Amino acid sequence: MTQPVTVSVVPPYTVVAATGELDLVIAPELRRRLQEVLDGGVTEVIVDFSNATFVDSTILGVLVGAQQRLDRVTHPLTVVCAREAVLKVLRLTALDRVFRIQPTLADATSAAG
Repeated sequence: MTQPVTVSVVPPYTVVAATGELDLVIAPELRRRLQEVLDGGVTEVIVDFSNATFVDSTILGVLVGAQQRLDRVTHPLTVVCAREAVLKVLRLTALDRVFRIQPTLADATSAAG
C-alpha cells in the first residue's frame, strides 16, 4: 500500500506529496510531515498535489498553517496542482493568491523565486 503523504528532496527544495482524496483523514499526517520539515529548518517547501483528486477545508487549513510558519514574502509555499477541481477550491478561497501555484513539479523546481 502506498503512503498517502511522502517527503522527498529535490535540491534545494523539500517536496511533501499527498495523493488521492485529501480530507480530514489525511490532514493529521500531512500536518505532521509538514511540521517535521519546517522544524528541520527547511524554508524551500513544495507541496505536491499533482496526484490529489480532492481537497477539503481541513487540508487548506494545514497549508495555511504551514505558510504561517514561513515568511510569505521570502519563502512562499509552492503548491503543485493542475487538476481543475483542486484549483477551483484554491481560487474560491483566494488561496491562489497566498501560495505559489505551479502546474507540475518540474515547473515548481525550475521557477525562480
